[in-house]
Amino acid sequence: MGYRLYKLGEYLRGWAGYFGISQYYRPVPGIDNWIRRRIRMCYWKQWRYVRTKVRHLLALGTYKRQAILTAISSKSYWRLSKTLATHSGMSNDWLKQQGLISFRDLWMKAQGYL
Repeated sequence: MGYRLYKLGEYLRGWAGYFGISQYYRPVPGIDNWIRRRIRMCYWKQWRYVRTKVRHLLALGTYKRQAILTAISSKSYWRLSKTLATHSGMSNDWLKQQGLISFRDLWMKAQGYL
């Protein structure tokens, strides 16, 4: 997963460098949210088994009941990446610690706000 986040960071930096000159802010938070949800989905898919999912969610601080109910769900990976259990466990701060770069921060830096 580290390599995937590294390559994503390279791509986002290049994209922000090219499109960062645009002052149109409206799609930026949506793109940032979509990227974070996609990374949560990748982690969820990587964990693969129910016990592994529960173990990781509990280690990340999710409540036991939420972790179990989310892990045994037969919903799709994309849908489960937006549940309360995945958001409380894989928070934005945790994703940042893993190496995810915020597209919003890159855009604001290109605009001169940061």
